[in-house]
Amino acid sequence: QKVKDSMRVLLPVLLNKSHESYDKIRAILLYIFSTNGTTQENLEKLIQNVQIESDSDMIRNWKYLDVPVISSFAVQQHKYPRRDRSSEETFQLSRWTPVIKDVMEDAIENKLDSKDWPYSSRCPPTWNGSGAV
Repeated sequence: QKVKDSMRVLLPVLLNKSHESYDKIRAILLYIFSTNGTTQENLEKLIQNVQIESDSDMIRNWKYLDVPVISSFAVQQHKYPRRDRSSEETFQLSRWTPVIKDVMEDAIENKLDSKDWPYSSRCPPTWNGSGAV
């Protein structure tokens, strides 16, 4: 069941004194991952209200792994367009498909944009798919 207002569900967990700070950090990170980032103000309020200022680098350092921790409308994140996989047969435990699968399939089909992928080589027009390029 999809959560409609995740902040309403998250706040009681964060304000509960019986939860450890690492569990609260995990909950904040899950919120950030699910919303594809949050604003700087919202992140500051969460960190101050939960009183995890000393451990706030654990949240902010995810930006070095290209996770959009801070998102703003002025800075738009470039996102790779995903393929529609709704018709594919999936197993119960493997419903999520990583982005790298889409990238590799586009590379095989010679559909990668040369601006985004400058080091990928183009297949020659007479290539029949029988070998690596």
